[in-house]
Amino acid sequence: MYSYLKTESLMPEIMHPFPLRDKSPQSFHIPDGVRVYAIGDMHGRVDLLRKLHDMIRIDVQETRFDAPPVHPVVVYLGDYLDRGDFCRELIDLLLDDPLEDITAFHLRGNHEQKVLEFLVDTEIGSDWIFWGGAATLRSYGADIEDPRFGRLGWDWLQEEFRQRLPARHLAFLNKTLSSHTIGDYFFVHAGVKPDVPLSEQTSKDLLWIRGEFLDSQQDFGKKIVHGHTIVDDVEVHPNRIAVDTGAWRTNKLSCLILERDHLHLLQT
Repeated sequence: MYSYLKTESLMPEIMHPFPLRDKSPQSFHIPDGVRVYAIGDMHGRVDLLRKLHDMIRIDVQETRFDAPPVHPVVVYLGDYLDRGDFCRELIDLLLDDPLEDITAFHLRGNHEQKVLEFLVDTEIGSDWIFWGGAATLRSYGADIEDPRFGRLGWDWLQEEFRQRLPARHLAFLNKTLSSHTIGDYFFVHAGVKPDVPLSEQTSKDLLWIRGEFLDSQQDFGKKIVHGHTIVDDVEVHPNRIAVDTGAWRTNKLSCLILERDHLHLLQT
C-alpha cells in the first residue's frame, strides 16, 4: 500500500494543496488544459464541504505549470447522504451554491442507492437504517423515534419520507452517475470487478465492491479513483487511488487534484 500523507501534518487552517507521489511504473494523464478535483465521501458533512469548496475556489486560481487550467472539473465520488447530520443541507448546497464556472459530475454512492430503493421497497428499511439511514431521515424531518413509526411501521415511514423529500432532491439522486472517465482515470464510488472490462461493470460492483477490488494488483486499463472504503490518509496505489478519509467521523474531507501527470491533495 502506498500512502504519502502523514496525518499529523494535516491542520484545518492549511489551505494549500499537498503534492502526492505516484510510484506506478506507468504514467497516468489528465488532458492538457484540464484540472480535476475528486471529492471523497461526504455523508452529510455540509460544514466540511463548504470549507472544501472554498479551498477549491482558491486553488482554481493557482498556476502550477505554464498556464492556469483552461477547464476545471469537479467529480463527487458519491455518498452525500446517511451517517452525518446535515444530509438535506448538503444536497441544498450542491444545488443552490455549486462551484462557479466548474463542470460538476455527481456520482452515485451505495448510500444514495439505498435511499432510492427505500422509496419503492420498505423491505430494505432495516438494512438502510443499519447503514446510517436514520441520519438522512432526521435531516428531512422524518424520524424512526417518532411514535407513529412504532404504531404504523415501515409503510408510514416510507410515505413520510416521500412527502418530505423535495422533488428536486429526488431528481438530483436519480441523475447521479455510476462512473465517469477523464483521460487515464476512471472515477467511481466503490471500485471495479477485476477481469471485467470497465464498459461491462455492473452497477452493484461499482457501488459496493471492496475486497477483491482492493486486493487486486491488476491493471484495469485506467487508474481507478474511488471512495467507499475509509482510509486514514489518501492512498496512491499502482492501479487505484482511495479518497474516502471518513469525513463524517474524522472531520477530514479529502479532495484529490489531478492535472497532467501530477497529483495534489486538499483536505479540511
